Amino acid sequence: MSRRRHGIAGRLARAGAGAIAGGAGAAGALLAGQFIAAARRDPTALSDPPPITGTFGISADPPLRLAVLGDSAAAGYGVSRVEQSVPGQLAARLATAGWRVELSGFAIAGSRTGDLGPQVSRALLSRPDLAVLVIGADDALRLTRSRSVSYGVVDAVRRLRDQGVPVVVGTAPDLAAARGLGQPLRVVAGWRSRRVAKLQLSATRAAGGLPVDLARECGPVFRADPGLLSDDGWHPSVDGARIWVDALEPMMLDAAGSPARY
Repeated sequence: MSRRRHGIAGRLARAGAGAIAGGAGAAGALLAGQFIAAARRDPTALSDPPPITGTFGISADPPLRLAVLGDSAAAGYGVSRVEQSVPGQLAARLATAGWRVELSGFAIAGSRTGDLGPQVSRALLSRPDLAVLVIGADDALRLTRSRSVSYGVVDAVRRLRDQGVPVVVGTAPDLAAARGLGQPLRVVAGWRSRRVAKLQLSATRAAGGLPVDLARECGPVFRADPGLLSDDGWHPSVDGARIWVDALEPMMLDAAGSPARY
């Protein structure tokens, strides 16, 4: 295990020990063990995601370079083709609105908000016209400190905005719907994800970005429909990605503007 994972496991173990000391007893011990196991999960052990790149739309339409950053869901895990992924479906919606979209993906599985710096650097080299960030699940599950969540979002969004790039941020999804997590961890992770989302909403607005609360917008339907998650019970399926994109689309189209202006 890497030094970073040792640190995560230690913090999670201390959190579980605190629960035990507070009277949770066996349930606290179970929760601590589940937290540690979840922190050690390796999304890259799944089948490889599709390359997040491609051109969408009609060649005669005005061009738009779309950069997508974030974690494993933004990297395409859970689906087999780019057209099925969250980034691919975002690009398709922009193409339907009249853009010829050049999609570039920079997301890395397992990323937390504090890991966005290198992704932003790489994205800026592609001179994007629009950036969409989807991140937060790993912050919730790995107990990232509130200050680190806020700083990571502000730094990433401000760096993009300073270069004139509109930024849409999809916040942490509702992990209470993540059937890949056992109980009672799923309940606690759901609470944590909503807290992370609240921090991300404030930080995104403060940095000049446009936030979309995926937990609030999509959580109820994900909890009701197991088919919106892929076989791992964690990443969105093709239909789940569509639900996320439904929530992100209005803010994304607003940020992109009208092709008729170009």
